[in-house]
Amino acid sequence: MAKKMRAVQVSNPKKAFEIVEKDIPSPKKGTARVKIQACGICHSDSFVKEGLFPNIQYPRVPGHEIAGVIDAVGEEVGNWKVGDRIGIGWYGGHCKICESCRRGDFITCSNPQVPGITYDGGYQEYMIAPIEALALVPENLSPAEVAPLMCAGITTFNALRHSGAIAGDTVAILGIGGLGHLAIQYAVKMGFRTVAIARGQEKATLSKKLGAHHYIDSKNQNVSEELKKLGGAKAILATATNTKAINDMLDGLSVNGKLVLLGVPEAPISVPVLPMIAGRRSVEGWPCGTSSDSQDTLSFSAMTGVRSTNQIFPLEKAEEAYQLMMSGKARFRVVLQTRFSEEI
Repeated sequence: MAKKMRAVQVSNPKKAFEIVEKDIPSPKKGTARVKIQACGICHSDSFVKEGLFPNIQYPRVPGHEIAGVIDAVGEEVGNWKVGDRIGIGWYGGHCKICESCRRGDFITCSNPQVPGITYDGGYQEYMIAPIEALALVPENLSPAEVAPLMCAGITTFNALRHSGAIAGDTVAILGIGGLGHLAIQYAVKMGFRTVAIARGQEKATLSKKLGAHHYIDSKNQNVSEELKKLGGAKAILATATNTKAINDMLDGLSVNGKLVLLGVPEAPISVPVLPMIAGRRSVEGWPCGTSSDSQDTLSFSAMTGVRSTNQIFPLEKAEEAYQLMMSGKARFRVVLQTRFSEEI
């Protein structure tokens, strides 16, 4: 095989991506080499591009929504083998020694390994990853379909299934974007009475196409009052980051209702304490999940038909693709493909 590969890296924060040629790495003990077929571009990649994450070592290859095939393994990798189709998400390994790791809560590790941040990620043709970061990919998902599910997919899927809502409960999704368009699909497929919330009537048709049972126009309707008419929401997933929009929903929670924060608001939210106490309501954040959670996400998506709507670019157009994502105009996820994208 060739000894060199193409990679897109950040050499210095706030500068354009550069395409470089690098040596193809070899796997060590407990790791696998992945031939990358597709990698999603996530807003969190701005941590690397803009130098927002502490202690990043540059140059760095971003990317944590990875789909590919194992093409070499090191020693002590268990049942993982060459040819396995795999996905890798934000969770890229754990330290094994912090308090969270000792309790088996690996996603809250104090010293996490993150592809594209603590080691080179998916904007390249090959990468090395620890085997604990790998999730098996079902046969009927293409690489471009897998990639966005490794972050946007697992985050919404996992938050919903841990929200406390059960089939038949009312669940609201704030925002119909990169996260929200997946959250609506998952909520419907999980059997929730699904309410989509966004600004303006133009997204009403899209919400229904995604399967939502109700649509609330936050520009022209009182969101909390509309949710109350439906009996209140057992869970609200806030995928949008508008602070006012989040605040305006809180009174629409049902008794024991829960607001789950997935996007990071531009300013602190205001929580009305008395209604929260009186209704036993709560607010929580939710990180994505481990590789086993990713595998569950992929299996559920393959089984139920949940798919991301993607705009696809070749690896060499990473800068253009990234800027589209950052503009907020992508519909709805942006995915880079390598020359190996058709190999399944």
